[in-house]
Amino acid sequence: MDWGVNNSTFKTFKGVLKVEVFEHDLLVLMTNFESCIVLWEEMEHVDCAIVMKLVVMVVMFTNMEPKSMMDMAVIPIDPVDIGLGTSEKPNAVSSAKPRKKTMTSVYLKFFETAPDGKSRRCKFCGQSYSIATATGNLGRHLSNRHPGYDKPGDTVTNFVPQPVAVTVAKKPQLQGKTSQVDYDHLNWLLVKWLVVAALPPSMLEERWLANSYKFLNPSIQLWPGDRYKAVFHEVFRSMQEDIRASLVQVSSRISITLDFWTSYEQIYYMSVTCQWINENWSLQKVLLDICHIPYPCGGAEIYNSLVKILKMYNIESRVLSCTHDNSQSAIDACLGLKQDLESQKLGTFCYIPCAARSLNLIIEDGLRTIKPIISKIREFVLGLNASPEISEDFIRIAAACQEGSWKFPLDASARWSGNYQMLDIVKKAGKSMDAVIRKYEETLGGRMLLNSAEKNAIGVVHEYLEPFYKTTNNICTNKVPTIGLVLFFMDHISEMIAACREARHYPDWLKKASEDMAKKARSYNSLVCNIFTYMTAILDPRIKGELIPENLNSETFLEEARTHFIRNYSTSHFPSMTSGYGAQDIEDGGSVSFAEEIARKKRRASMSNATDELTQYLSETPAPIPTDVLEWWKVNSTRYPRLSVMARDFLAMQPTSLAPEEIFCGKGDEIDKQRLCMPHDSTQALLCIRSWILAGMKLKFKSTEIDYERLMELATTAAADNSTVGSDRKQK
Repeated sequence: MDWGVNNSTFKTFKGVLKVEVFEHDLLVLMTNFESCIVLWEEMEHVDCAIVMKLVVMVVMFTNMEPKSMMDMAVIPIDPVDIGLGTSEKPNAVSSAKPRKKTMTSVYLKFFETAPDGKSRRCKFCGQSYSIATATGNLGRHLSNRHPGYDKPGDTVTNFVPQPVAVTVAKKPQLQGKTSQVDYDHLNWLLVKWLVVAALPPSMLEERWLANSYKFLNPSIQLWPGDRYKAVFHEVFRSMQEDIRASLVQVSSRISITLDFWTSYEQIYYMSVTCQWINENWSLQKVLLDICHIPYPCGGAEIYNSLVKILKMYNIESRVLSCTHDNSQSAIDACLGLKQDLESQKLGTFCYIPCAARSLNLIIEDGLRTIKPIISKIREFVLGLNASPEISEDFIRIAAACQEGSWKFPLDASARWSGNYQMLDIVKKAGKSMDAVIRKYEETLGGRMLLNSAEKNAIGVVHEYLEPFYKTTNNICTNKVPTIGLVLFFMDHISEMIAACREARHYPDWLKKASEDMAKKARSYNSLVCNIFTYMTAILDPRIKGELIPENLNSETFLEEARTHFIRNYSTSHFPSMTSGYGAQDIEDGGSVSFAEEIARKKRRASMSNATDELTQYLSETPAPIPTDVLEWWKVNSTRYPRLSVMARDFLAMQPTSLAPEEIFCGKGDEIDKQRLCMPHDSTQALLCIRSWILAGMKLKFKSTEIDYERLMELATTAAADNSTVGSDRKQK
């Protein structure tokens, strides 16, 4: 390949920068330099802010001829105008043979090559691609169109509405000119970049960023900020309508979860997510909305906003439960919703606290006394993460001292996972830590050395909280952390706290902390103890009645569960087993007709059979804890046809108000940063679109799906064609 005069420059920023794949897609549109496509396939992920640095460093000029921009005044209304450029070859190079790329990608086994050797066809859907199509494009096709193509599907999946047909238009070009990339496509790539990176449209109004694009190609023009905002809001409406239409097809009860946060503008927001189990026994979830809670942000305001969302999606009569964030305002809102639904006789409804938030508060009490020591250790860990030289020295010393192997960067977050990492490094690599601090005292500072009392305190707390860490790790890694499983773990946590208070070898300050931890555990247990959580727990085949917490295990709850099952699931889902006879069939004088007597006997038999389903299920030995709950029910639904319907409803109830790793791990910090920095005029649309895209939905503008895969294929082809023309001109 001829690198030309740009060889040294290209190698320089290839060696210095590793740019996120999507960000490099922007570079492909801005230049026709063929080598950029190769770089795009090879580079790895970095922070999206690197784009600014990237475009300034690129000094390659393009061979492309400037192309007039599309009209910037109005958002395109004709769906085909969102089409993605052209891949037609010019007459000047029509005789040139197509360039073939040698590829050894794992994606190739999912494509078959045409007899003429000029194209490849997807074995799943039959879509054809040029033989020169980049490997990354083939991989994106498989990931976007055929998720799970290379592995078994996960139990928990994000809900993806059925896709709408995509129109991709080709724009005519004048004869005798090289193929062009429509630079308006850059704006559509920037739309997706802003969404995926959770950046506000104002990011693109930075003058130096626009100047950097102009440096690459004077023809490039970015949309004004207002147009980006208008596009986001239209995309939000289009995708939200798809979700609303798809939820109509859900046949089971739906559970919802609530999350709350405050932005840098001191605006209070609520996100509402719904979950359900489909006919294939796969847990589905989708974000419904993110809305602003008006002042004073109390229970009444939350209730009104929540009811508005449920009615907009027409699911208020199908909601079974709501998991909240344990705040009093959320509890008041859920209580109001329960009273409202019961007064309208729209079905049963319950609300439960978030187990992950309760457990996190319990752990914070256990860490309270040693927080200053943890801060000192975290400063040391941040120093290790920042210096490859020091971290490599630490790894070498740890291996020599037989203090384990350590992978950098270490988790230094202020969440539970990071705090436990601080305890772990002192407990397991204390000698290595001391040696590194002494060796690099000028860099790290001698103040980081721990005295014997501090090390003893760390050792005591590490021993005490180790079962807590194992518990949170199990909850975070479980595919479907059901209420039954979480209650089982919380019961174990209560036992560990009680054991600490009774143990003689634990210091008084830790026993005092354990008393506060016990109060929070009792508070959670009192809030979660009700007939709904009991029914959800026993419907977990791993828990049933044997592993259910003692405060839930009562004959009263069992009888209430039988009554609920018979009343709501014994015949209502099986209409063929109900009788069509009514009061008119009863003869005068109070006697019962012969036909009615037969019907009553059949109804009693049906109820007896239904009760036998529950009795037989509970009498069997619980399944092993590693069992996939939803797969178990999928296999055994024919044995328990009525009970399985109830299980589909209740197992969708969530023990946590958001994913546990967002509370216990550093992932929560990333989400908090995105939410905190988002301005009010972009929060709802941009964060909702981001959630839907990451869940597998396609970005849509009005009724048209924006096919980014096709857009990049056309851009890549055009760039390759223009590179060929440029090489021909140089040879001449």
